[in-house]
Amino acid sequence: MRASDRAYALLRADIVEWRLSPGDVLAEVEQSARLGVSRTPLREALSRLVAEGLAAPHAGRGVVVSAISLAAVTDVFEVRLPLECAAVRLAAVRGDRTVFIALADEFARAGRLLGDGDGDRDAYYALVARLDECIDDAAGNRYLLQAQKPIRTHLARARRLAQDNPARLLASAREHEQIARALAAGNADLAEASMRVHLHHSLQHLLSPTGDPRPPTEPALHHREEHHG
Repeated sequence: MRASDRAYALLRADIVEWRLSPGDVLAEVEQSARLGVSRTPLREALSRLVAEGLAAPHAGRGVVVSAISLAAVTDVFEVRLPLECAAVRLAAVRGDRTVFIALADEFARAGRLLGDGDGDRDAYYALVARLDECIDDAAGNRYLLQAQKPIRTHLARARRLAQDNPARLLASAREHEQIARALAAGNADLAEASMRVHLHHSLQHLLSPTGDPRPPTEPALHHREEHHG
């Protein structure tokens, strides 16, 4: 792996997982030393992050981790909806039903654990990622996958904002179970309807007062008045 690719992958993971928070300065000297790369490949990595919207130039401060606003979250969901619905419709027709039966059963078990408060949240998010991967594989459309990748990166950041809400996690597990069962039945209409319900609830949670996009120990990144939609 090239040094610039490695620096990009490490910084991207740190941003998505909130180890680097919105507004953090990505100083070249500091990050070069931390990542063990020279400043030239680091600059390449920072340029890719800026192009992806995960970082932004800031006058007098170089490059900083970009903020997440409520308006941006809404914009991402507007683009996500038709892509995810297209993917599940294709997956319902083309997919291996036994794969989705197994995933539905896993979501049922995960939902019970999350409801009891004993669920492993990292394991749950890994299960969600596996469902995404299985839908992608079943849909078998590389252009659709390419369109979804940058959107999912931003969604991963936003999703972490709501991870400490047990009620939403439990509801999300049930919604994912319904999506998987619709795919297991080969029912494209039901799969799309289930996906629409899940995305609607996910967005409303993020936009609600209890789902205000801020990490637990950070101040609000943007005031709610910025969202006019």
